[in-house]
Amino acid sequence: MPKTSDINSILIIGAGPIIIGQACEFDYSGTQACKALKDEGYKVILVNSNPATIMTDSQIADATYLEPITLDSLTQIIEKESPDAILPTVGGQTALDAAMQLYENGIFEKYNIKLIGANINSIQRAENREEFKKCMDEINIETARGGFAKSMNEAEKIIEDIPFPIIIRPSFTMGGTGGSVAYNIEEFNKLVEKGLSASPISEILIEESLIGWKEFEMEVVRDNVDNAIIICSIENLDPMGIHTGDSITVAPSQTLSDKEYQKMRNWSIACLRKIGVDTGGSNVQFAINPQNGRMIIIEMNPRVSRSSALASKATGFPIAKIAAKLAIGYTLDELPNDITGQTLAAFEPSIDYVVTKIPRFDFEKFPASKGVLGVQMQSVGEVMAIGRTFRESLQKAFRSLEVGLDGLEVKETDSRNLDLEKIRFASAFRLLKVKQALENNHKINEIYDKTKIDPWFLYQINEIINLKNNMSLNNLYELKQNGFSDIQIGKKLNKTEIEIRKLRIKNKILPTYKMVDTCAAEFEAETPYCYSTYETENEIIPLKEKKIMILGGGPNRIGQGIEFDYCCVQAVFGLKESGYKTIMVNCNPETVSTDFDIADRLYFEPLTFEDVLNIIELEKPDGVLVQFGGQTPLNIATKLEKHGVNIIGTKPSAIDLAENRKKFGNILKELKIPAPSWGTATSVNTALKVAKKVGYPLLVRPSYVLGGRGMEIVYDDDELIRYVTKATIISGEHPILIDKFLEDAYEFDVDAICDGDDVFIGGIMQHIEEAGIHSGDSACVIPAYQLTSHSRKLIENYTKQLALKLNTIGLINIQFAMKNNIIYVIEVNPRASRTIPFISKVINIPLAKIAAQLAVGKKIKNMNLNISKQKGLIAVKKPVFPFNKFPQQNIFLSPEMKSTGEVIGFDSYLGSAYAKAEAGTGNSLPISGTVFISVNNSDKIKSINIARDFKELGFNIIATDGTAKLFSENGINCNSIFKVGEGRPDIVDAIKNKEIQLVINTPLGAKSRFDEYEIGRSAIGNKIAIITTISGAQAAIRGIRNLKIGSIQYHSLQEIFS
Repeated sequence: MPKTSDINSILIIGAGPIIIGQACEFDYSGTQACKALKDEGYKVILVNSNPATIMTDSQIADATYLEPITLDSLTQIIEKESPDAILPTVGGQTALDAAMQLYENGIFEKYNIKLIGANINSIQRAENREEFKKCMDEINIETARGGFAKSMNEAEKIIEDIPFPIIIRPSFTMGGTGGSVAYNIEEFNKLVEKGLSASPISEILIEESLIGWKEFEMEVVRDNVDNAIIICSIENLDPMGIHTGDSITVAPSQTLSDKEYQKMRNWSIACLRKIGVDTGGSNVQFAINPQNGRMIIIEMNPRVSRSSALASKATGFPIAKIAAKLAIGYTLDELPNDITGQTLAAFEPSIDYVVTKIPRFDFEKFPASKGVLGVQMQSVGEVMAIGRTFRESLQKAFRSLEVGLDGLEVKETDSRNLDLEKIRFASAFRLLKVKQALENNHKINEIYDKTKIDPWFLYQINEIINLKNNMSLNNLYELKQNGFSDIQIGKKLNKTEIEIRKLRIKNKILPTYKMVDTCAAEFEAETPYCYSTYETENEIIPLKEKKIMILGGGPNRIGQGIEFDYCCVQAVFGLKESGYKTIMVNCNPETVSTDFDIADRLYFEPLTFEDVLNIIELEKPDGVLVQFGGQTPLNIATKLEKHGVNIIGTKPSAIDLAENRKKFGNILKELKIPAPSWGTATSVNTALKVAKKVGYPLLVRPSYVLGGRGMEIVYDDDELIRYVTKATIISGEHPILIDKFLEDAYEFDVDAICDGDDVFIGGIMQHIEEAGIHSGDSACVIPAYQLTSHSRKLIENYTKQLALKLNTIGLINIQFAMKNNIIYVIEVNPRASRTIPFISKVINIPLAKIAAQLAVGKKIKNMNLNISKQKGLIAVKKPVFPFNKFPQQNIFLSPEMKSTGEVIGFDSYLGSAYAKAEAGTGNSLPISGTVFISVNNSDKIKSINIARDFKELGFNIIATDGTAKLFSENGINCNSIFKVGEGRPDIVDAIKNKEIQLVINTPLGAKSRFDEYEIGRSAIGNKIAIITTISGAQAAIRGIRNLKIGSIQYHSLQEIFS
């Protein structure tokens, strides 16, 4: 069928900020959909609040709205743009929920808009677990025993015939939010309450426990004439009871019998038909009882999902692109397969390799978390590896994680005694404990009984152990075929990584490269997408033209996220524009950079010295770019350079110079640029000496880390001694950095580019939060709003001097602080920063793209860079935190980064921009009601004006006794309320009873910690905005004021910069 002719414009709803359960895979799928529909001649209108995405670059859609995804914003944009259709299936759960809101409020009918890619009935049937169960019953597909409850009474009736443990799943949530397992009635009552609160429709599904069952997924695509194909089957190595996003997964499924596979395939297609998914991709999840073979369907997602991105990268089949084309009327047999150029999209992909995905966790950022995995997703990223066998891909995946592992191998510093009973509990690295148990001669059946990991996988791990035990220089080839890294082999044979490498090369044991081609090599691939293995035939011929290799950022983690992938993709665009072929190396399946049609060649490989150098020796690129992928490429840059690799752009030595505190301190002295007093330490004694010289308070941190990992503010010797012991573990051989902490200073971030002769400053951003909060966790504003002309000029001059002195070629980020009108340099990073996408959007200049061009010789003076078109625009960047996933965690911000993503607020007024940003995080500012204020002693005086402003805006004020007394003494009418433990009803009761609309709570110290934690948990659980700094409260007041006068308007980037 030809594409539909009654549609001219399509609105795509994005996924919003990166959060646990909904990460950058939706930038990948959204970018594919925008490009596919634009290529077909449609006007594409995009709404997304995440500035760190490629999809929100102005050239991807025709009208790009960097605005919050709310009913109000979407309605205004629809009224303005008059789209003919809305595509809600490439923006995750956020987009589906937004589409349902529009439908329920009559917007589709009012503006005569079609919903494409999904229909309301199919969304309701799939998302409403009760409807889904009924549909499956009607076609005789078995589901788990259980029922739905909207109250505690209903919940108690359901479990009368179901034994414990019991699974509780809230309806209409993502990433398993609110999901839990109850093992007794007391837990059940608590978890039911939590689940009902997490569900936007206050409904939970209560089911028999499937813990220990095997879990599988099918990625299915269907068109409007009922052609349906299976893209990929995925097997969870971890059994049911662990969220699939937190499980190690393998594609294709390894332990299904053909009969089971066919049954699962048939049920998947029957499920899509019954639910009514007319077109597009869907993910269907199954469980199989390993004791009796009973198969049930768990759920399905009527949209492109996290697993869709994995399936796309695993097979090469562009699910999001095809889904977008199917949504406009094409059928599978009309669309070509872009990888082969010879087959049609109606062909089911066939793969002759094994793909393993391993999630990446950041539990060290949330010490209150137990680190035990369950039905609620907790991982912040993932890696994917490809090998000819499961053993090879598993070892490659483990060394891709960037957590100090060389393969499926316990760290030498972490070889503690094994407690076999603890192996029952799934954790981030349980598979390493499984391996340790097998090495300790525990039987496979014994380990299976405790973990329920299928024996087939345990046998594979045992085979890796056998190979390690029999390791010698005579079986190097076999070891490499099974995924052993040179460094693994070297440690076992008492040789260095380089010695093993030389031995391999001498014996011609070299990797071969294979193509991911969707057809198991039956047809030749036109878009080379490659992986390494050790065989005889090499399918890759090196690119002949001049070429540059870009090293990606690896797995997402807190401190290094989608922003760096954005920079890598922009680098590809810049180099292509400059006439270079591009080679991307990365191992993250969620990203745009690993899409098959971004770079001229994609190597899906671990970002280790060995794996990257192997590719370099094959391709022989003219240069390698390391400054765009965050810390990941920098970790191997110096080593690569020592082996003759041409690192272009800023050299590793210059990047190291900025990290080396002594050398950098000398540069600051030479340039006469102020910096806080500082020192370095490698022991407790040297740290105490530095503290005596510099004076408390101190900001202490390990060197060479991202995301403020291990960074703290310490106020006395005892705190410093405690810190140093911990920090030396993080920093290893590198010293601990100690700086004088500038309390009550204003902080600024500057992003610039330099070509060695000239410097172009993208902008100066001011942090809303005060000094002491990690820059990635602080809301920030551009242009800076509290900066004199003199201070601004100083910051610009210091930036130019430092960029030139460090021989920067490309990007540089500098953090400044201002106290008593003195500008101090806090930190310099001559590489990509996480603010590059944000500032590039605001000034409409792609800084990362230009930086890549500078690295190959272009000059700033020839680029006609101009930011005068900004039109008085103010932009606020606001972080998003995963505290709902870690309810026991302290919610107060610190020098260590905890945010997972960010949103932007664009407007002509600071208040409106802040209000938009707050709405983008999912916590809209209230315009009436009651504000609870509780502040520490140093904030007491500042809080008086805050309370007075809220009172003038018509809010009621409620505070704990001391604060309430202060407000009353200053003429502010205020009611008092009990702290937790003082009496009832207390502040937590008021929050839970919906009597509070906004919480302002600055940290009060250790004595009040319990009270603060309870307030924070309750506010997050009840979706009430909570502000933990005075400066944040001041910005919120501006935002509320603008909301009350109705001055919020929405504009596309194309309008703003036309």
